[in-house]
Amino acid sequence: MIVLTPEQQDTLTRVGPGTPMGALLRRYWHPVAASAELAARAVRPVRILGEDLVLFRSAAGDLGLLGEHCPHRGASLRYGCVDDGIRCPYHGLKFSPTGACVEVPFRGDATDGADAGEDARDPRARLAAIAYRAVELGGLVFAYLGPEPAPLVPRFDLFVWDGVLRDVGRAVIPCNWLQIMENSVDPVHLEWLHGHHLSSIRGREGATVPSHYPRRHERIGFSPFRWGIIKRRIVSGGSEADEDWRVGHPLVFPTMVRVGAAGQHRFQIRVPIDDTNTAHYWYSCYRLPPGAPAQETIPVYDVPFRDRDGGFLVDFVDGGDIMTWVTQGAIADRTRERLLPSDAGVALFRRMLFEQMARVARGEDPLGVVRDPEENRLIELPQEREKYGAGAAFLREAIELSHVRYSPLRARIAELLGGAR
Repeated sequence: MIVLTPEQQDTLTRVGPGTPMGALLRRYWHPVAASAELAARAVRPVRILGEDLVLFRSAAGDLGLLGEHCPHRGASLRYGCVDDGIRCPYHGLKFSPTGACVEVPFRGDATDGADAGEDARDPRARLAAIAYRAVELGGLVFAYLGPEPAPLVPRFDLFVWDGVLRDVGRAVIPCNWLQIMENSVDPVHLEWLHGHHLSSIRGREGATVPSHYPRRHERIGFSPFRWGIIKRRIVSGGSEADEDWRVGHPLVFPTMVRVGAAGQHRFQIRVPIDDTNTAHYWYSCYRLPPGAPAQETIPVYDVPFRDRDGGFLVDFVDGGDIMTWVTQGAIADRTRERLLPSDAGVALFRRMLFEQMARVARGEDPLGVVRDPEENRLIELPQEREKYGAGAAFLREAIELSHVRYSPLRARIAELLGGAR
């Protein structure tokens, strides 16, 4: 697949209801909020896959994920009041977390001869709100917008490990989800964007420059597996015996990548908000020393990527990534690109997307859907520990060169990485 047709381009990038890609993505659970930002009786607006929703937590702790607009007259539920359900601010109709209309405060008969309908005396059955499933795992709230029966929420290792310190960075990226995910099967960009380019930018500022990223790529490889694609590389001075090739790390189909080294492990999760906006989560885990107290709350923080003048902040790894994603356009035009042999991972991911959309069209589960509780007890994912053969030394650079510098746990993380393992 060298150049996409306009039809293929639209198929891969359009995510709204009724689209082939939207149908595929609705077969998976996606994070829509951090648990720490959803206190009892809190309400948060959510936009995902082109749909406007509201997420709330009842006084009893139950989660509700409903269509934003009240089915009565269309007022927004994001301004509703929450107790054991949520009330529309306009006329007080009350909805349970499952979307059922449980109370209509005023049911007066029409007095001007207007037909209020055969259900006027008890209209609750026809006033059910659009409702989707929402569950919590690892400090995140996950949503499922697909058909029933819903699959299990995958219990990937980072979400369920004991003995780790976690935090969650986030940003809303103003571009299509696919160009962000394609970056995750483009290993060579580390050598240039995060190596030579970042060194040039930081060097001009008199700041610390990366010491590991600039190593030349000698070989790259991609292998499909149960959960997506394993990425492998050999850099200058390395061999097939290195973990970068022997183990590699995965793109977890369809919207996540697992990265890290030594005592730090991280998911980058990309959630399509609509065709031209993507919610990006950096979900990080740091190994705690034996006997350390358990973390009580997993903090969430914003990762800035523009300066005061609106320019991109490119003096850190993630800022450089965001710059390249957004400057490709709101939706990158793949009909004009010319792929190179180093883009083999991009081509593989696109083929995989088309294959899995076809599976969904046939009524089959796509890649990575989990329905077996035994398989889902703990899903361990592969990841190299001694990245570039540098391990802890490579990881310590992350504090200054990545989004970690914005974390409220930065001091604690620096302490942990001083003895990263």
